[in-house]
Amino acid sequence: MAEYEGDDHRSDATGRGRRQFLKLTGTATGAVSLVGCASNSDESTYEREGSIPDPKTYTVDELFSLEEWRGSGPLIDDRPSEYTGRSMLDLPDLRGELTVYLGGGEGGLYANLMKRVQNTYQDFIVNIREAPSSQLANTISEEVNAGQSPADIFWAIDAGSIGIVAENDATVSLPDHLVSEIPDTYHPTDQWVGVMGRARSIPYNTEEFSESEIPNDILTFAQDSRFNNAMGWAPTYGAFQAFVTAMRLIDGESEARQWLNGMQEQGVNTYDNELVVANRVASGELSAGFSNHYYSRLVFEERPNAPIDLAFTQGDAGALVNCSGTEIIKNTANETLAVDFIHHLLSIEAQEFLATRGYEYPLLPSVPPIGDLPTIDELNPPDFDLSQLADLEPTLQLMREVGAL
Repeated sequence: MAEYEGDDHRSDATGRGRRQFLKLTGTATGAVSLVGCASNSDESTYEREGSIPDPKTYTVDELFSLEEWRGSGPLIDDRPSEYTGRSMLDLPDLRGELTVYLGGGEGGLYANLMKRVQNTYQDFIVNIREAPSSQLANTISEEVNAGQSPADIFWAIDAGSIGIVAENDATVSLPDHLVSEIPDTYHPTDQWVGVMGRARSIPYNTEEFSESEIPNDILTFAQDSRFNNAMGWAPTYGAFQAFVTAMRLIDGESEARQWLNGMQEQGVNTYDNELVVANRVASGELSAGFSNHYYSRLVFEERPNAPIDLAFTQGDAGALVNCSGTEIIKNTANETLAVDFIHHLLSIEAQEFLATRGYEYPLLPSVPPIGDLPTIDELNPPDFDLSQLADLEPTLQLMREVGAL
């Protein structure tokens, strides 16, 4: 799972299903020629003869072996019988070689998805270079500034790192047909597009609180005596730092400083990562905490009867919905292939794969989140440009000044 130590714990089939059979027999449907047509922008080399098929509604049986892409377990009950979008079966075949710089990677899940896509095509290879998102963002910016990056694509677990690369003029514009199905919030510029969402949440112990007793204002937690010595956070975590960045930009640095100080005066407990926070809440060592939403789902996977549930604040930085995102690197010689590959990441099959195995929020609207999570439309995140999460350094300085780091 996101920023989660270890490899993906679920088995992963090779993906050599219906599409592989069609390819081997030379009758794959939905293939589109990769030549012709005008470029997308002054820097773009994207070209295509013909058009990408429009999105449509599919039954499960019309998709590419969806049951093999989908995860297993009790949390995937009641998945839809129909989905709207594009199936991998209707996307252009992938032929050639790509290098993807992968920042984070959801405990191996993102790499597993890319290898699964590779295994679907005889003539396609994806080379994956993994490192922390911020490190790769700086590397790509330096490489492009020096002339050329070996990377064709950057896929990072946070919009901030993606934004850094785009702001450094190291990306090319994405074509409209690639991003049109993803809500504007998750592609605020034409330089990158979100893949999966992660919502900030308040995991709480149901033996200590009911949902109605959890404040819907993030600032309240630093003042409410019920949470004295009862909460946990992971301030070294990128997701937490992105949340504080949003608070600093939405409410101002003074308010963010006051909140950080207030939480420390409340005796908030510090942990290395947010999965630990969620586990401590489930075990009753904490009454509540701050984490991305999927960590409670991971706890449920191991302990289905754990007394933990989620609450969400409303309209403030505590309700931030961040996303993993991807972009195409400037001067790549493989831009058309890169576009087609990202299209696969946004296909119904890939979104279902990540939703049911990683418990993130699909950004393709027809694919719901897993279990009883509210849909992304039912959440109330702040009106905030995720590109601004690239402005991280003032946040780190603030957190150091107050002793949170």
